Amino acid sequence: MTTTVRIREMRWWDIRPVLELERVLFPDDAWSKGLFWSELAHARGPAANRRYVVAEGEDGRVVGYAGLAAIDGTGDVQTIAVCKEHWSTGLGARLLAELLSTATAFECREVLLEVRVDNTRAQRLYERFGFEPVGIRRGYYQPGNVDALVMRLSDLSDLPEAQGMTHGPQG
Repeated sequence: MTTTVRIREMRWWDIRPVLELERVLFPDDAWSKGLFWSELAHARGPAANRRYVVAEGEDGRVVGYAGLAAIDGTGDVQTIAVCKEHWSTGLGARLLAELLSTATAFECREVLLEVRVDNTRAQRLYERFGFEPVGIRRGYYQPGNVDALVMRLSDLSDLPEAQGMTHGPQG
């Protein structure tokens, strides 16, 4: 796919299209509207400790999104998603690179994430960025009682760069 995709800060008006994509990609455990509102409430202002971004296609449609929380020097990838039409285009890597840039701006020493044990596609992406498995959370994903693989990136000093991104938290 050769369309241009722009990554920008997620705003309240993006919640509806993000929720639509969320329900398609994660039908069994999609986030609620209230959860996205709560996360965005922590993404602006002087005490901001979250950063959420959307990937917007040339037609203005949201084709991906991602979010990171930063607390006490640890970044936590809260969510990352790409619509199926944009799989294998590098968009997931661009979104992850944006979150890692944000973690650096928030002065995080490490970044953690959880990924379904059966999602080898996402695990390969995270491994390319230097994430390593550090544990299992039994029955983390519901329904279905699917385990989560906990992964950690402990060296943010040598991160891959993606082209055309914005950097750092917006306040």
